[in-house]
Amino acid sequence: MGKKVKKEAEPPPKDVFDPLLIESKTPATVALMLSSPETEVLAKACDALYKFASKGDENKVALLGLGALEHLYKLISHEDPTVRRNAIMVFGIMASNHDVKKLLRELDVTNPLISQLAPEENVVIHEFATLCLAHMAVEYTTKVKIFEQGGVEPLIRLLGSPDPDVQKNSLECIYLLVQDFQNHAAVCELNVIPPLLKLLESEYPVIQLLALQTLEVISKDRETRIILGENNGLDCLLKILETNELSDLHVETLAVLGNCLEDVHTLQLMQQTGGLKKLLSLLGTSTVPNIQKNAAKAITKAAYDSEIRKILNEEEVEKCLLKLLETGNDEVKVAASQAISAMCVDSKYAFGLQGIPQLVQLLSSDNEEVKEAAVTALASLTAASYSNASAVVEAEGIEPLVNTLNAQRDGAIASAVTVLTNLAMQESARVSIQSHGIMSALVEPLHSANSQVQSKAAFAVAAFGCDAVARTELRNAGGLGPLVELLRSKNEEVRRNACWAVMVCASDELTAVELCRLGALDIIEEINLSTKRKNKFSEAALEKLLDNNLSQKYSRLGYLSSSNIITNGFYDCGQIKPGAKFLSLEELSMQELTDRRAIIFINAKPQEEVNDYSVSNHNSFRKSKKFSLGKNKYLDQFPTVNLAEIQRLLSSMYMFFYIRKGKGKKEEEKAKEVIDITLKVPEEVNLENSPWLPPSDFILMDYINDASKTILPLTTTREQVVALAQFVADRMGGSIERDKLHDFSWELHISEIEFELKCNIVPIGKIKKGTFYHRALLFKVIADRIGIGCSLVRGKYNRAWNEVKLVDDSPKGIAGLLLPPQDYIVDLMFEPGFLMKQGSAKADQYKRI
Repeated sequence: MGKKVKKEAEPPPKDVFDPLLIESKTPATVALMLSSPETEVLAKACDALYKFASKGDENKVALLGLGALEHLYKLISHEDPTVRRNAIMVFGIMASNHDVKKLLRELDVTNPLISQLAPEENVVIHEFATLCLAHMAVEYTTKVKIFEQGGVEPLIRLLGSPDPDVQKNSLECIYLLVQDFQNHAAVCELNVIPPLLKLLESEYPVIQLLALQTLEVISKDRETRIILGENNGLDCLLKILETNELSDLHVETLAVLGNCLEDVHTLQLMQQTGGLKKLLSLLGTSTVPNIQKNAAKAITKAAYDSEIRKILNEEEVEKCLLKLLETGNDEVKVAASQAISAMCVDSKYAFGLQGIPQLVQLLSSDNEEVKEAAVTALASLTAASYSNASAVVEAEGIEPLVNTLNAQRDGAIASAVTVLTNLAMQESARVSIQSHGIMSALVEPLHSANSQVQSKAAFAVAAFGCDAVARTELRNAGGLGPLVELLRSKNEEVRRNACWAVMVCASDELTAVELCRLGALDIIEEINLSTKRKNKFSEAALEKLLDNNLSQKYSRLGYLSSSNIITNGFYDCGQIKPGAKFLSLEELSMQELTDRRAIIFINAKPQEEVNDYSVSNHNSFRKSKKFSLGKNKYLDQFPTVNLAEIQRLLSSMYMFFYIRKGKGKKEEEKAKEVIDITLKVPEEVNLENSPWLPPSDFILMDYINDASKTILPLTTTREQVVALAQFVADRMGGSIERDKLHDFSWELHISEIEFELKCNIVPIGKIKKGTFYHRALLFKVIADRIGIGCSLVRGKYNRAWNEVKLVDDSPKGIAGLLLPPQDYIVDLMFEPGFLMKQGSAKADQYKRI
């Protein structure tokens, strides 16, 4: 037998590389391995990068700089499941970095990630693919892509995954998607409610919390609330509230139920099943501030619907809210007060008896937000409620309400003003509020930059300004200035209420003068020129201001009605030019003697009242000091006079009083009284510092006395008008022939008086040659004093006339027929006493001759 020959092993092929174990400690080297064609190398490289990236953000940024993401992007769709899984794991862990997310969006990674959510894929792939999507879904553009690329449906399906991490990541992604309102309906159509309710039973609190937060967002839609009810979702939520072990979820659960309270259908379902009563009972016994606060907020949101308020009222929600006011937590008090404000539309009486004293106490809180919420609730409770307004007064709420006008929050100030205005509807309460200095307290709110505060403050001025004492307080406190400024407001409500307040305040003569001085009249006139800005109150305010400032009214409008009674202090300075400042009589008295039109002045104040003369309703005179200047107690028109000059001025002063030649001893005695002034001036009087005092017109006094004696006894108004016309004409130069009117030198006569008085102001009694406008003014002055109704109208070219209303006699043969009064113009120049029917040729000729 031959020997067996041992066969040698065949050498390996020359093109095959023996296996090589590579170790690398640098991420750059591993990143290069991502380009390897070998699956094992790729899988190990991805695994190594995952571990490296998990160590922190710096490592993620380093991999980003090495270009690892671009290679990984190609691997997430790799045919090898291990490579694909490991690559997605790297994406999932790195996507938390902002710069990484930015590059992932540029790579459009959402579509390949969504494709990895198929049911047959590995659970680890599901976990990290959903994690990556959840990180990216914070950006709006990614949300849009997830929707457009069909990512919502697989995400909802994965809510039922057995892996809690997959559930959590999918749920977080869905929660982020539904933050955009337009996505709610699309998510709900894919039947998301059942799996969400199922997740409420999860053993993981983070999953339960995310499920509740998602339900809270989507339950803002009515359709979602209906689906929630159909799937017994309300019972699930109530069970959570009943479970003390789940107290960390109660706040979010209440948020969902709060949305359900806003839907009538859902609320009725809760009421029918006893769920609503159970909910309110749980709230009443809870001592957790967050739960109490959120419950009150939910009631506030729901109570804006009248049907819902009715249901809540039936379940006595008021008791629950009043109990919340008693808590020691300020946030709960705020929320409860806000809920009371919302509910009190239908529950004013239920809240009033117990709630108002509690709310009044909260006005003294150091917490400004509590104070604001409480006073806002009081504003709602006292609106159109006599009993609640009385309850506020009984709870001693007036003082803290007035103090609240100094609060730091505009809302608190506006509401406090509203409550005080509501209380002012009761006379006794209004008087009590005024005793607390309400007008002074309103000055600061009138200065506010907040339009709501401005509006409420102006409205309050209108409410309290009906009292003369209150108007005086406002004027003395400097409140008229900011009120006038509110007339310039661009806010329609502020402007309207400011006009209203000015209209009310203008009924006070002194206040009307001050308002005009501050520019109210000019502003309101400007408002009334605009069809958009004017309102009924601006028109009424203008009329009221002028009616209590007749000098200015006549100067601006050239018309005084029969109800505009001329009193002492009136003066006619002619037609004022648009935009020109209207000067007070005192300001006019300071001017040098000029050749301009004389100012005709009315002052028939009796002698015994001269030393007590105060500001009239037509002038801005300051209150006079009392002087004892002889029997006449008179100070002349010059602003400063010293004792040494009085003797030199006697002749001028003498001429100022009426002295008519040939009238007998009476006039001589009056002249003697004037001369005796020099002997009786007390030395202690400092004339140089005395205010200007308007002189009395003794001649006008006599005119009025004479007219009262001779004209008043006449039986008919027509006779009185005729007699008064003749009386005025006699005192003003008599009748004038029409063709000799130009020879009637009244201008020279007036100039002589001005020169004599060294002043542009001329008492009407000194005028002995008067033209149309002098006579018409004197007629109106005397007619107003003796009770004859007439108007005064200014025409052109020194024309003016009086209009009276007279009833004509019944036609012949028709006795007892009462005819309507007719307007007549009174002739005071050519045929004094002749009555010309308004609209007749003679009347028109009289006006324009």
